[in-house]
Amino acid sequence: MADIHIHREHSLGLAQARKIAWQWAEEVENKFDMECTVVEGETSDTVEFKRTGVSGRLIVAGDHFELEAKLGFLLGAFSKTIEAEITKNLDALLASSKPAKKAAARKTAK
Repeated sequence: MADIHIHREHSLGLAQARKIAWQWAEEVENKFDMECTVVEGETSDTVEFKRTGVSGRLIVAGDHFELEAKLGFLLGAFSKTIEAEITKNLDALLASSKPAKKAAARKTAK
């Protein structure tokens, strides 16, 4: 079996991180036919996901995301491609959640 481990720091706080995690869970449910379950906690949440050949969890905290996944034998051959796709999707969600740049505010203030 192949393992995937992805860690991403952020400064969003738990409430915003939850929104991103739920968005990520919806995307993997629809795109990859995953079954996702969210377990909310006081300081972090866990998104558990699974389907044939894949199981894992995404830890959602106020300052980071931690994804761990185990791939079965057949999907293990594609572990690098799968990891790259997960990283791309998570990074895109994080990038879209960043506040607008201050340069835009300075431009309108002139």
